[in-house]
Amino acid sequence: MGPGVCLLRLPADSPLASDSPAVTRFTMSDLQEEGKNAINLPMSPASVEIHPEDTLLEENQERMVIDPTSRDDPRFRELVKVLIDWVNDVLVGERIIVKQLEEDLYDGQVLQKLLEKLAGCKLNVAEVTQSEIAQKQKLQTALQAVQELLRPHGRALQWTVDTIHGKNLVAILHLLVALAMHFRAPIRLPEHVSVQVVVIRKREGLLHSSHITEELTTTTEMMMGRFERDAFDTLFDHAPDKLSVVKKSLITFVNKHLGKLNLEVTELETQFADGVYLVLLMGLLEDYFVPLHNFYLTPDSFDQKVHNVSFAFELMLDGGLKKPKARPEDVVNLDLKSTLRVLYNLFTKYKHLE
Repeated sequence: MGPGVCLLRLPADSPLASDSPAVTRFTMSDLQEEGKNAINLPMSPASVEIHPEDTLLEENQERMVIDPTSRDDPRFRELVKVLIDWVNDVLVGERIIVKQLEEDLYDGQVLQKLLEKLAGCKLNVAEVTQSEIAQKQKLQTALQAVQELLRPHGRALQWTVDTIHGKNLVAILHLLVALAMHFRAPIRLPEHVSVQVVVIRKREGLLHSSHITEELTTTTEMMMGRFERDAFDTLFDHAPDKLSVVKKSLITFVNKHLGKLNLEVTELETQFADGVYLVLLMGLLEDYFVPLHNFYLTPDSFDQKVHNVSFAFELMLDGGLKKPKARPEDVVNLDLKSTLRVLYNLFTKYKHLE
């Protein structure tokens, strides 16, 4: 037996045990205690609370238990909160309120409604499912639809019907992150979120446990499938001291043109976030007037700001620029790297204009 792997022999009269003979007869409380002891050996990196249901596994079944330290990590808590808020925003018209991901998504009901809203489709499933078989059938239909959506993008699916129905929070988070990225959710997920997980498996009547690190998010660019790095990745990662020089150059460039409308930019992070200055800047650079009915001059909602930035991107495409690498939502969410990428593209093409 290798390091970090523990075994727990189950009693012969337990419904979880194999046909192999048992050494001693245990009560259920003994079994639960033995399971905890086997998993929380000194070689384990941290003591993890194992609930009784976590040890009730069928042969070859496995269950993941998140380390309490990881659950308390601020970035993990933020990820869960952002995803819950997003799901609730999408389903606001359905009068559905998600409070706990494991308890509210495992039966497929919320997932069905979420997918129908996001994809604009109707799943052929029963509206009310109370039996485990019916719930898993609904989940199977919903997850098949998800697979058809995501597979063309080369995503490795990190969830199954059993893990979702088994209230595996890691699997549920993987699923929601993938959906949020695919449908370009107007949210900003915390980057580089990982959790320490105890994986409990049942093999030949014995419980085996091992500790792994599960990566839930990487960078926004990688999760969106844009793996190529550019100068701004290098700038942020290796030359942050030069960032102020780049920002100063871009501020000088935009003020040279926006000044014609008596507008001045001092903060790139915030003043382009509503899209108004981007739209006006494109009109100035291409020497045309942008009709005011095409965008919101004083946007007061997230959607209106996204509309403005998206419209500015369309004007850039019309002007012969490539489609911006950044998402409109990233600019609206005050992502400096995304805003710099957009402005630098403009600077590169129009820097010689008077």
